[in-house]
Amino acid sequence: MDHLCFGVTFLNNKIKIVYMKKGQSAMEFLMTYGWVLLVVLIAVTALAYFGLLKPGDQLPETCFFFPGVGCNDFKVTNDSVVMMVTNGMGINLMDVSFSIVGSGPCGGDISQVADVRDGVSKMFVINCTQKPSPGSAFRRDVRISYTELNGLDHVKIGSIDTKVEEF
Repeated sequence: MDHLCFGVTFLNNKIKIVYMKKGQSAMEFLMTYGWVLLVVLIAVTALAYFGLLKPGDQLPETCFFFPGVGCNDFKVTNDSVVMMVTNGMGINLMDVSFSIVGSGPCGGDISQVADVRDGVSKMFVINCTQKPSPGSAFRRDVRISYTELNGLDHVKIGSIDTKVEEF
């Protein structure tokens, strides 16, 4: 049966059944909103094709380690990662070093080892053996190794997310 019973009415003591085509309203709905969806999809595709939608350009540059150790400033060039780090843990940290986790640009490279007193900022430089290309995204985890005054060694993970700058 290709019709759907829509309703029943009584007229002069006779039953009259009103029929409606089964999928007409659904098809009209899909056609109307389908065209709108298609136009929006084409517009977004055109914006992406012409380079107006680049999420990497819109994302903020971040450098985060862990509470108590702050990354005040940072820069990634095609041969090094430079970080200005502040110790706000309330204790002096000894044998502090930073390294890039994993493989890829700067992967496995380690900074100099230095002591950082409480409340003091210090610059750490990681010289990259595998060079990142200028303008590319640099999203890497950073391993922070340090020793507290009581002699316990600690390792924490932070992150850097930025674009590689030219010299």
